[in-house]
Amino acid sequence: MTGFPQLLHTVLDTTDVRGLAEFYRQLLGLQYRSGDEPGAEGFPDDVDWLVLTDAQGDRKLAFQQVQHLKRTTWPLPDVPMQMHLDLTVPDREALAHQHSRALALGAELLFDRTDDPNEPLFVYADPAGHPFCIFVG
Repeated sequence: MTGFPQLLHTVLDTTDVRGLAEFYRQLLGLQYRSGDEPGAEGFPDDVDWLVLTDAQGDRKLAFQQVQHLKRTTWPLPDVPMQMHLDLTVPDREALAHQHSRALALGAELLFDRTDDPNEPLFVYADPAGHPFCIFVG
């Protein structure tokens, strides 16, 4: 045997599969896997699993229905992050633009470290409460 397992996609739990998938679809410019689009024939509106891909069809994120999801309390330690997504932009101008977009799409600002001269960043919670960062990388 040779080789290593390959990462297929990252799965996020949510109480609103379509809503969270739509948030990340718009934020990251992704698309639904064929057949997962809203209103796809034979696909119910109350879905429990969706996949987003890039323009080449490579899986990037998936969303799984759960009945209850405890939001992180980060930076307080009561409910830790457990995992988060890191997203990069090329410069401060792009960071400011993506900050406005993230907020308009429903992200909640958790932390502003844009005064850092080496790695300015914002930390957000997505609509389900999952943390993610956007920083100049």
